[in-house]
Amino acid sequence: MIDAGHILDERFGVINVPNGVWIDERGIIVRPAEPAWPGSTPVLDMLKEPGRADLPPASVEVRDQIAKMHIDPQRYLDMLLDWAEKGSSSQYVLTPEQVIARSEPRSADAARAAAHFELGQHLHLAGDHLAAVPHFRESHRLQPSNWTYKRQAWNLESVDTVTGVSAYEGSWLAMCWLSVLTITTRRLRHRGRTWEVAEADLN
Repeated sequence: MIDAGHILDERFGVINVPNGVWIDERGIIVRPAEPAWPGSTPVLDMLKEPGRADLPPASVEVRDQIAKMHIDPQRYLDMLLDWAEKGSSSQYVLTPEQVIARSEPRSADAARAAAHFELGQHLHLAGDHLAAVPHFRESHRLQPSNWTYKRQAWNLESVDTVTGVSAYEGSWLAMCWLSVLTITTRRLRHRGRTWEVAEADLN
């Protein structure tokens, strides 16, 4: 399924891929949107080949920054299998109060960012790409942590989004630096407690 309209962003707070949302048989969210690496992905496969000579320097730097994020896809897969086997008794299922606490309420800026992004999408699909760019830029400014907005806009401009796109500020590389910094800061704040890329306290 391709979410061309970014409906998952709007309904569940997805701001990047891969993200996962756990919804049980009753239609109840038991884990809100969070980074989810359940298996092989192009990024993870690239990390397994540190000696590849065909990668341009910028892509090598992106790979090296991603490697610092301590991604553990096996742990997320184990969580999913535990939930599938034990259902609501799984240690990884959150209470409604925990789900609410981990779900970020939509701020006024995030709401305006969504509106600008939707306007940009509409204008681009209607054939007026130049008019769409200011709306995409404003969505990035209002919600800078939303990778989905940036990826969409960047890829409409260029196939090379690693080092930057002239119409917009930022790049894959800059966002990787920011992610590593954010994760490192969270690790320090939690004083040695394991904080996975899934940004969830699983203990």
